[in-house]
Amino acid sequence: MKLDTETKDRLIAAMAQAIASHAGELTDLDRAIGDGDHGSNMKRGFDAVLADRANLASKPLPDMLKALGTHLVMTIGGASGPLYGTLFMALGKDIPAEPSLADAARAFAAAVNAVKARGKATTGEKTMLEVLQPVVDVLQASVSNPAGLGDRVKAAADAGLESTKPMKASKGRASFLGERSIGHLDPGARSSQLLAHAVIGVLAAQPALEGGRLS
Repeated sequence: MKLDTETKDRLIAAMAQAIASHAGELTDLDRAIGDGDHGSNMKRGFDAVLADRANLASKPLPDMLKALGTHLVMTIGGASGPLYGTLFMALGKDIPAEPSLADAARAFAAAVNAVKARGKATTGEKTMLEVLQPVVDVLQASVSNPAGLGDRVKAAADAGLESTKPMKASKGRASFLGERSIGHLDPGARSSQLLAHAVIGVLAAQPALEGGRLS
């Protein structure tokens, strides 16, 4: 898949809009089990990305992703800045300029592993990984048959988000609440789910690389 400048611009805009339109919700989720700043922090980061969208979209895909991640590291702050920055920078490091679905699956898996290493976390701890890892699993399982991939990615992200509600947090500030963290959606998982939906919404219009389509 070759993503032209217009498509990369739409990807940036879609991600930024998804975060901006749900910033209040993300803050409310974080207020329940964290510092209450996830929405404002994420919006600040993606506002910075959006402000540089023309420059970012003009770059080859790997360079765009690495530069986008750098913006997030520098502007989001808190724990989410390094984690989201790592996700995008690691993805940019491993993905080719014109990736096949296999390339994308491999690169995204490596990026999620980099997030795990950066956060010293794994699945089952009520974090953004509850969304990111299921998306990896779907991508890897779909390399030989990408038909309907977009819908399956969105469903996996949705299910991953919902799985955080009954979990007890064991990472981050939410872990200080112990049993009181149960019954709340994880804000980082929600922002990850929003971004997954935004990306798929743009890429669904693009032909998937192995002859199928994303949706």
